[in-house]
Amino acid sequence: MEVLTPRTLDEALRLKSEQPDAWPIQGGTDVMIALNFDRGRPKTMLNLNEVAELSGWSRDQGMLRLGSGLTYAEIEHGPLREVLPALAEASRTVGSPQIRNRGTIGGNLGTSSPAGDALPPLLVEGAEVECASVRGTRHVPLGAFVTGVKRNALEPDELITAVRLTPSNAPQTFLKVGPRNAMVIAVVSLAVSGGDELRASFGSASPRPVLVTASRDEAESFPERVAAAASPIDDVRGSERYRRHALRVLTHRALERVLA
Repeated sequence: MEVLTPRTLDEALRLKSEQPDAWPIQGGTDVMIALNFDRGRPKTMLNLNEVAELSGWSRDQGMLRLGSGLTYAEIEHGPLREVLPALAEASRTVGSPQIRNRGTIGGNLGTSSPAGDALPPLLVEGAEVECASVRGTRHVPLGAFVTGVKRNALEPDELITAVRLTPSNAPQTFLKVGPRNAMVIAVVSLAVSGGDELRASFGSASPRPVLVTASRDEAESFPERVAAAASPIDDVRGSERYRRHALRVLTHRALERVLA
């Protein structure tokens, strides 16, 4: 296996254009699992750890740009926790401290798992995914970026370079149900925002991210609306019936927090 290590974003995009089958790796928390369980064996890996343009976050005229290399630990412990509290709460639930120190926002988006913890809090904030190639840069709404279970709209020659959003500054929270409190994939998760409009998105209960909205005076029926919008499955972690019930309970609890 060949490992390519670009030093700049331009170099990374050129290499991805020349070798579109190359697997990008930065945190590696999903990629290494795929390699270790022989779910994929690429001929080339594209190591993005030296590309400074992908790290950190910035603010420009009210819009936030979260680099694809931004880690959960940086969100959990840095100033972003005050700006995006639901994303910070979700970051605290991801794996172990070691995983949070390595795992990245871009990796979560690239994997496009229904259980991706970062997806619901980003969707309620209206995030869009920045996709770049040698052909240029485009911005795809998160709801359209994930097209199915572990499938997305990224072209073979593109890299996820950032997530862009304008913070709503609305009260928000993230809740998650699992068989234990840490190092577990969600049976179901939920992000809720309670500004002028109620906004909710859930994980592990549909093939792709779903946004549910309602006016504040519809708060009483909102838990049922969220549960009805889900399309969960029965698997080893939980049944369809349980997941819908959990979404009702979590939405009720989340509303108590954001509307207090």
